[in-house]
Amino acid sequence: MPKLDETALVFEGGGMRASGTSPVVVSLIKDNIVFPHVSGISAGSSNSINYMGGDVQRSKECWVDFLGSPQIGGLNTFVKGEGYFNAEYIYETATSPGQALSYNYEAFQNHPANLRIGAYRVSDGKEQYWDKASMRSQTDLMQKVRASSTMPGLMLPIEVDGELYMDGALGPSGGIHLDAAMGDGYENFVVVMTRPRSYRKSAPRRPEFFRRYFREYPTVAEGLINRWHHYNRTRDRLFELEREGRAWLYFPDKMMVSNHEKNVAKLQANYNAGEAQIARMWPDLMRFLEL
Repeated sequence: MPKLDETALVFEGGGMRASGTSPVVVSLIKDNIVFPHVSGISAGSSNSINYMGGDVQRSKECWVDFLGSPQIGGLNTFVKGEGYFNAEYIYETATSPGQALSYNYEAFQNHPANLRIGAYRVSDGKEQYWDKASMRSQTDLMQKVRASSTMPGLMLPIEVDGELYMDGALGPSGGIHLDAAMGDGYENFVVVMTRPRSYRKSAPRRPEFFRRYFREYPTVAEGLINRWHHYNRTRDRLFELEREGRAWLYFPDKMMVSNHEKNVAKLQANYNAGEAQIARMWPDLMRFLEL
């Protein structure tokens, strides 16, 4: 069995479905389980930095209570062309010291794990990976997490270092950052998923819709059209690793919300379900890590 210091932690994206997987982050923080590597895409990038920030309360609140704020956005901002989610407020304003979702950047800097988060570069359709060393300030960190999390159609592209970026799930990983951990030399993995074990992503029925809607950003359209293939391929590889004893996979027994859910009661119920599930699965995870 792999040891903790030989194992990478990987978080899948999935928007507000992360309300059901954030209890895994909370449990890891509470039990001081320190992986040498953590990576994530989209919502998985937020779970990754919450893990490294070590704040139990924030790790839950950002997926539950915080989303009840009227400043989050909604249909009113969407119809004005500002996106369904007010990304600048969520990732930059609210995370500043003294604000609604303040982040402990010093704890992040002092965490021993290396970090990899990915975003999709609009100019050429390539995946951009950022590591911990590239996060030059809290503002820089949050802009890159925002870039990784910019869901097409629901959020506007963000410019980072002169390039436009969107959700990292559009890249070749399909939204599961296994390739980043492998690229850093890891052979054993704990992977936290936001879809049930039986889930398979289907090819889009109307690919031309994406090409019309994102005619300004053709690489985004192609990323959306091809995502099903990349996603299913990465999941298949995870199942292979699981059979080989090299991966411990967390799949929600039941996912109760969509990626754009903002109803706090539903998000809380989803969190509660995840909390109960990881409590049941915790002894098995500890055996996998030889703890």
